[in-house]
Amino acid sequence: MAAEKSSWQLQPGVKMTPDTAAEVAKIACALKSLSVYAGLVIEREDCPSDLQQLVDDGVKAIGKIFVW
Repeated sequence: MAAEKSSWQLQPGVKMTPDTAAEVAKIACALKSLSVYAGLVIEREDCPSDLQQLVDDGVKAIGKIFVW
């Protein structure tokens, strides 16, 4: 079976095994999805005010690992 090519590119200087990168990429996908969701929910009055900042911080952290 051929090895699956990763669709994620690590930032220069970031070192991790392909298996670890694949697992971290799953978290990155979840954070990006949460970011979209939070963007939609933030428009509602009952949304916690710190939700968008929390999501933005997570997306920024993943940006230090992967090239978007």
